[in-house]
Amino acid sequence: MENLYTGAMFLSILSFAFATAMSPGPNNFMLLSSGLTFGYQKTMPHIMGVMVGFPLMVMAVGLGMGSVFELYPWLYNVLKVVGIAYLLWMAWKIATSNSTMSVDDEVKKPFTFVQAMLFQWVNPKAWVMVITVMGSFITSTQQAFLQVLIIALIYFCIGLLSTNFWALGGVYLQRFISNEKRVRVFNVLMALLIVFSLVPFVY
Repeated sequence: MENLYTGAMFLSILSFAFATAMSPGPNNFMLLSSGLTFGYQKTMPHIMGVMVGFPLMVMAVGLGMGSVFELYPWLYNVLKVVGIAYLLWMAWKIATSNSTMSVDDEVKKPFTFVQAMLFQWVNPKAWVMVITVMGSFITSTQQAFLQVLIIALIYFCIGLLSTNFWALGGVYLQRFISNEKRVRVFNVLMALLIVFSLVPFVY
């Protein structure tokens, strides 16, 4: 490991990954809302999609896709606009969703594994995280492949903690938010937080 990273650098990566994965953002707000609205079992595909999807994004960008954005920097702006528009749509869906207490709500469902994986590519926070971690912690062109794998593995392990923390937080809130009206109010709050979380990426 010392050949790839010093102990201090490795701790820096861990700290950065933990802070960025655990901090509030679109992924975590959506997991919190899903845990409350649909329960832990039905949120599991969403959890797994984030856990797998973000490390794969790290690997894809770190192992070559980053050069595409260097050649065509306008692509990043396109992705940012698409991501913000998609998140606004998702915020609307969350704000208008009902809990599983509603027997006639068959249309609104939790994220699938594939949806959660693909969502990483339109999540502005995910792009900022990937670009920052690649620029800060890929220190050797000769060992870049192994360094990218290490960073992706770190995010996978921390993702196991962060996704479950936020989803189970939503499940725990079911004890206090026990009726349909309160679930709707909570989901509107989560939708507003998602919108507010986009402000730094807009400006």
